[in-house]
Amino acid sequence: MTDDAIPRPILLVEDNPTDLDLTRRAFARRKLAQPLQVARDGQEVLDMIPSWAAGEPLPRVVLLDLKLPRVNGLEVLRQLRELPLTQFLPVVVLTSSNEDRDIQAAYQLHANSYIVKPVNFDCFLEVTAQIELYWCQLNHPPR
Repeated sequence: MTDDAIPRPILLVEDNPTDLDLTRRAFARRKLAQPLQVARDGQEVLDMIPSWAAGEPLPRVVLLDLKLPRVNGLEVLRQLRELPLTQFLPVVVLTSSNEDRDIQAAYQLHANSYIVKPVNFDCFLEVTAQIELYWCQLNHPPR
């Protein structure tokens, strides 16, 4: 089986049940080809690293909220960027924070993109469509 034949999920890191449901519904409406994997806090993401090191496919892209329990999103991003295995893993910060300090910190930690979650569902559908189009169809992530 070639690397391209292995389904690589979109990893959604989100603790807010409403935002999680909204994102799932938006991607379901888009009939997303990639499976959607969910981590509800930052520690769950860090706990996935050993399985990735053992050969489980890396996510195609990580959609990372910043305000997370146990380990916050910026710390998750910092740790992902420190490891050779995940240093080039595409990470899109998808958060409700539009604070300059959060945006600056995310890019200093080499986030690939920073998107503020729209509160309107139709706008959120458009955001998920653009995420899916760019990160899952057009972008060529590292293997």
